[in-house]
Amino acid sequence: MFFERPDSGETAILVHVGADAQKDEADIREFEELAISAGASPAALIMASTRSTTPRFLVGAGKVEEIAAAKTLHNADLVLFNNTLTPSQERNLEKELQCRVLDRTGLILDIFAQRARSHEGKLQVELAQLKHASTRLVRGWTHLDRQKGGIGLRGAGETQLEIDQRLIGVRITQIRKNLVKVRKQRDQGRRARKRAEIPTISLVGYTNAGKSSLFNRVCGDTTYVANQLFATLDSTLRKLSLPNFGPAILADTVGFIRQLPHQLVDAFRATLEETVEARLLLHVVDCNSDERELLIDEVDKVLHEIGASDVPTLLVFNKIDLLGDQHAGIDRDDEGKPWRVWVSAHSGAGIPELLTAIAELLSEDTISPTLPLSPSQGRLRARFYQMGAVLHESTDDAGNSTLDLRLPRGDFLRLLAEAGIDPAPWLPLPPPEPEFNFPDPPQTPDTPV
Repeated sequence: MFFERPDSGETAILVHVGADAQKDEADIREFEELAISAGASPAALIMASTRSTTPRFLVGAGKVEEIAAAKTLHNADLVLFNNTLTPSQERNLEKELQCRVLDRTGLILDIFAQRARSHEGKLQVELAQLKHASTRLVRGWTHLDRQKGGIGLRGAGETQLEIDQRLIGVRITQIRKNLVKVRKQRDQGRRARKRAEIPTISLVGYTNAGKSSLFNRVCGDTTYVANQLFATLDSTLRKLSLPNFGPAILADTVGFIRQLPHQLVDAFRATLEETVEARLLLHVVDCNSDERELLIDEVDKVLHEIGASDVPTLLVFNKIDLLGDQHAGIDRDDEGKPWRVWVSAHSGAGIPELLTAIAELLSEDTISPTLPLSPSQGRLRARFYQMGAVLHESTDDAGNSTLDLRLPRGDFLRLLAEAGIDPAPWLPLPPPEPEFNFPDPPQTPDTPV
């Protein structure tokens, strides 16, 4: 049956089922942070081995008794599992323990439900919750599932369960229709930015890596920041100006985590499309974490899952103020391109270097031509201004304009082609081909046959 839950302050017993406690230490620590972020007060942690799992409870009968004893000792209201439980396992555990039981997916969904602020975010969380709850409805109607034989003598439990499943299906359909509208609105905004030739840069990274703090530092914004998991759920877009480049859009997105529930990946696909469609990803990493390489791999897995693994990425190692001996700066690869930047969103160290690195990566295919235009080519001149590509303009007495431009090569070629202008005279000359003087082959003396 259902157990009512207070809004916060619940005492919780944490259960972790794993093969090796030492190897799972980081995962357990993250599980505790998830519980605290959800508003629970962990009272005890119980470890169980995967060698003794059972289909009925996941853990063995003796471990269930240990959990029940800890619940009674600490007067706990909730038992949290750092694993995925089947609906039947949740029902069996709740019946045995006489309290609410949640697995890792349910815990993350609960956190998302608390943090969603925008209309879109609430819709996405509700969709994920309904899909998760649709397989767990039987638990709510165990007091009505008595059945008798014969036509017309079925118990109310079956009828009520079917009604609930049908209502959930109707609500899921409504939410998906609303999310389609949201996706269309995002597509319109994205197309408008493309028409204005403004690139989008998306912040990605593990949860609590400091993405929102970096977002606020770079954009001068006041996005909600907290030292907790999943402080940010709603995607936020802000305009920023890059040195020697021009305007760009920076997007702050939801953080990733180990074993991110697929319901959330599917529900937040409209938000994550900002990541897929971005020109550049800023992968923010907590460089003070002992397992930062592992967390980088976890984020890369999610990026691959949502189809963003091919988007150019710049690593941003944040929180260097916690290291002490690390200075802000740019690390470059063998070709001289930035691949990692060391910054501190808290102190602001490294932010100018970060903006420079972003501008460099976005400017790889950017040209700076000087284009003369006649008064009859005013429409083309207006397009360049609409794109924000004009750095300087001079006009002579006859009304002819000379524009100093900076824009992507492809956009320049497209606009000139639409205006019927040959772009060749205005493009920078390619570097000359290197000349190689191959030595003549050695002469071999004729030998008599």
